[in-house]
Amino acid sequence: MTYRAIGLMSGSSLDGLDIVFAELTEQSGAWQYQIIAADCYQYSNEWQQKLQNAIHLSALDYQLLHTEYGHYLGAEVNRFIDANSLHYKVALIASHGHTTFHVPHQKMTAQLGDGAAIAATTGLPVVSDLRALDVAFGGQGAPIVPIGEQLLLKGYDYYLNLGGIANISFYKDDQYIAYDICAANRVLNLLAAKEGKEYDAGGAMAAKGKVNEQMLQQLNELSHYKEPYPKSLANNFGTDEVFPLIESFSLNTNDALRTYVEHIVKQVTVSIENEKTSKVHHDPAIGENSKLHPEALGSNTRLLATGGGALNTFLMNHLAAQLSPLGIEVVVPNENLVQYKEALIMALIGVLRWRQEYNVLASVTGASRNSIGGAVWIGQEA
Repeated sequence: MTYRAIGLMSGSSLDGLDIVFAELTEQSGAWQYQIIAADCYQYSNEWQQKLQNAIHLSALDYQLLHTEYGHYLGAEVNRFIDANSLHYKVALIASHGHTTFHVPHQKMTAQLGDGAAIAATTGLPVVSDLRALDVAFGGQGAPIVPIGEQLLLKGYDYYLNLGGIANISFYKDDQYIAYDICAANRVLNLLAAKEGKEYDAGGAMAAKGKVNEQMLQQLNELSHYKEPYPKSLANNFGTDEVFPLIESFSLNTNDALRTYVEHIVKQVTVSIENEKTSKVHHDPAIGENSKLHPEALGSNTRLLATGGGALNTFLMNHLAAQLSPLGIEVVVPNENLVQYKEALIMALIGVLRWRQEYNVLASVTGASRNSIGGAVWIGQEA
């Protein structure tokens, strides 16, 4: 069975709306995909400010923005359909929305972008509110992309997404595990903006800087890193906790970027080291007291890196150098998959919801059970 669906993703980095039109084919339980068209529609300064400041609105103004943003998303989908001649080819839209409030320990998460408004504007079926049911079942509601990695991107041991937030996925004890590691592009972009740039292209500014060891130590001591998974981060972790800490050191931008790149690489490396150490300690053939080394861990371990941060050459080279002694090869795929993996997987999550199949994994989020998440809005006439 082949499904032709659009996936929408608005990440915490606020760089724009990612849109993918994909063919998703299922045969005897095996899935394949083809990205037919993809684009990122950059947000205007006005929309960046609206989304960034949404958490400070009154309840009424927040709901009005929720509706306005839904109609905006629908209009952008129509523009995408026009630009790519996709009329009468799209069967379904799956929209992640833009995360504002994320308080899973109180069983609440909120994404702007009213699904009903998208459906009314496009005249197409829409699946939205993709995280809500998992959170209602006691899960973190994040990450939700591992279902797509499991079904569409087989062949890797680790999956690292370097978006506004960095998260990692892997198999452990026959279960799929994933969690948010740290703020990533959200903080790097805020630092680059101080120099009038949208982002640090290729990590060129960071490459000129020096690591501030005191700031690095304070970053590495943040309480989130001591918490066990499953765990997730709200967007304001980067803006309200990390960025003010960096600003308190009054570093020049290059040094601040260099130090934060070091922090990201350190936290990713520690996450993998902790997982590999756990495997060593529980492998009777290796022994309880064995030290971590490539011979004990095995070779040909592959990590797939995607998200905007995977295009940061300086960051990726530094990460590859740190993971190489652990026997891990860092793989950066083609740019389409790097930039649009999450939007692609949103399309898959929407299709799975349409098929009434599990699309969020409890082993990842800590929920009481797997769930079939998403609200369905029928935009076309019967």
